[in-house]
Amino acid sequence: MKALQITKYGEIKDSLKIAEIDTPKISGSEILIAVKAAAANPIDYKIVQGHLKDLLQLDFPVGIGYDVSGEVVKVGDEVKNFKVGDEVFARVPQEYMGTVAEFVAVDSKVVAHKPDNVTFEKAASLPLTGLTAIQALEKVNLKKDDRVLIHAGSGGVGSFAIQYAKSKGAIVYTTTSTKNLDWVKALGADRVIDYKKEDYKEVANNLDIVFDTLGDDYTFEAFDIIKEGGRVTTIVGPPDAQSAEQMGIENYELPEKLAKLIEKKSAKYQYTWMQPNANQLTEIKVMVEDRTIRPTIDLVYSFEDAIKAYEYLATGRAQGKVIINLAEILEN
Repeated sequence: MKALQITKYGEIKDSLKIAEIDTPKISGSEILIAVKAAAANPIDYKIVQGHLKDLLQLDFPVGIGYDVSGEVVKVGDEVKNFKVGDEVFARVPQEYMGTVAEFVAVDSKVVAHKPDNVTFEKAASLPLTGLTAIQALEKVNLKKDDRVLIHAGSGGVGSFAIQYAKSKGAIVYTTTSTKNLDWVKALGADRVIDYKKEDYKEVANNLDIVFDTLGDDYTFEAFDIIKEGGRVTTIVGPPDAQSAEQMGIENYELPEKLAKLIEKKSAKYQYTWMQPNANQLTEIKVMVEDRTIRPTIDLVYSFEDAIKAYEYLATGRAQGKVIINLAEILEN
């Protein structure tokens, strides 16, 4: 089968190549999916560039990609909830990384049936960003009437998080650039802040929750705008102690500056190292089918142009998700 592979750490164009490899075999608990579409995510090119090599030990060449939608073509003897021909979607666990390929084998426990009312491309856009947003907001107990700031509302995680938070009855602030204002407003945010023209800290304050998707100074600034006892949830800031243990980081201590900010505001601080979750994917399926959540796609690339897809994603200009369509190679 054809697959896009990482051959070494380095620049995207120099480190990715399309290769011919063996179709994976499946165990009793696994299914084999004929991949119709895969999503490109920032974590993918960060892996290529070597930013995560202290956390992830890779043996090159290795596949790339975590998000997948497609059709089940083989099921293991122990699999009860899927059959050949089922349309499915998933965010695969680390050991199955490599969804930008004709076929992917994966444990059936992390897979869900695809939403009936969207294409494979739109289904592939949902798992990683949707699970990340849900898990990050659940960790800080998002509830009705919470005032929440979601940074980077035009990004994959941000655009999902806006819709999810609104579905829970929250009052949503978000940041974006001038060119994305109308698009992000259409997602349902109560107040869209143009960070090129406004200081978000003056517009959004006394908040219950800040969802930090940017890191660096934004993580620390979150404590300036939450109320006493507020909550900060991050996917890019320093891990909390529990997450550090989950990530295999030993003898971890919170940065002193962060620890002081948490204490000063009596705040809750949570980091999310997203985990595959079939039940939450099924929740996403229901929300997509009742149109509570609308998948947001920027561009769709062919498999032959998959490397270009990652180069474009790395520019940071994507409005929504970048998708790689593999249906054509399966049909040929």
